[in-house]
Amino acid sequence: MKEGQAGPDWEAVVAALKKWRGEEQKRLASIRGAGSAGIENRGDPSVTTVAERYNKDPWAVLVSTVLSLRTKDEVTLKCSQTFLAKAPDPAALLELSLEEAAALAYPAGFYRTKAANLKKIAAILLDKYGGQVPDDLDTLLELPGVGRKTANLVITEAYNKYGICVDVHVHRISNRAGWLVSRNPMETEMILRDILPRKFWKTINPLLVLYGQRICRPLSPFCSRCSIFEHCRRINIEKSR
Repeated sequence: MKEGQAGPDWEAVVAALKKWRGEEQKRLASIRGAGSAGIENRGDPSVTTVAERYNKDPWAVLVSTVLSLRTKDEVTLKCSQTFLAKAPDPAALLELSLEEAAALAYPAGFYRTKAANLKKIAAILLDKYGGQVPDDLDTLLELPGVGRKTANLVITEAYNKYGICVDVHVHRISNRAGWLVSRNPMETEMILRDILPRKFWKTINPLLVLYGQRICRPLSPFCSRCSIFEHCRRINIEKSR
């Protein structure tokens, strides 16, 4: 957002996104069957689904978030279930070899690196934190392979604390709409912490993830179907549908 430029009507933006998301979830359920399992039935991010299925277990959320990096939601969900079935807690993971852990993480992107990091994390949790996943952002960031996206997801999804998870969708849409100007997701997070009302911190990611996948796509977004068109300045959009 440029200096002197009025910010968005966050109440209206969030309300419009929630309405669209509800309608999209119903549409997806009708296509695939409301009773069938799968991340796409409701349009929830994979980590959100894991958090719900595992009763907000911090270890499950942490594992799923690490596996989710550069991996599609449906793959993340499948890998998370397979991984957690054999390693439901840090101690169980340490009993597995690196090869066994990597096989459980497959076919998530960079599955060998993720498996190695998760084993290192498990050892640290048992050594320093009694096997418990920390609920502090800075402490989580000290763990191997844990960046700001992962740390924010753990504290919001597992501990219901305030955090802003910025992935590619939140970063892209925030800049495209003209709500802010940033060079990377970390800058986007820091700016949103200043301009986004705190009550919307935990909801902005799940709202924009599905929207970024279905409507506000990286190339040729569906501006004709946009629910927040009046709140978007369409920065750097050369082609739309």
